[in-house]
Amino acid sequence: MTQLVILIVVLLAGVAVGFVLRYREGRVRAGKVDELGGSRAELLTAVGVTDAVPAVVHFSAEWCGPCSAVRRVVAGVVADLSDTAAPPRDIEVDIDAEAELARELNVLSLPTTFVFDARGRERFRISGVPKAADLRSALTPLTLAEAA
Repeated sequence: MTQLVILIVVLLAGVAVGFVLRYREGRVRAGKVDELGGSRAELLTAVGVTDAVPAVVHFSAEWCGPCSAVRRVVAGVVADLSDTAAPPRDIEVDIDAEAELARELNVLSLPTTFVFDARGRERFRISGVPKAADLRSALTPLTLAEAA
């Protein structure tokens, strides 16, 4: 009987953790809005994040299945915002090739997407496949405000 109770408790705990992780997946969360500097700035500049326009940086790998969905979502949102005053840049980063940048940004799983403003500051972070509407909502103010 004790073993059955332990099994049920472990299963319930696993289900609870699964729900929490599933709830967070694809959600846009505020990032660190620190001024860009040091090695982080150099690493971001090397992959194409500049002081000119907002950027969507998504980490991927050849072996990552969900990363193709991220490519489609990001490409669609960036294309939708291409007519704005400061159209965002779509930057895909191979986590295997840019492991140092992944460590600097604390990327723990794939896919992970970041939204940087035109000054290179991290504004949002998304774990999992982002929802197009949420990504668009996060990017739109950056594409308009940065032009001023």
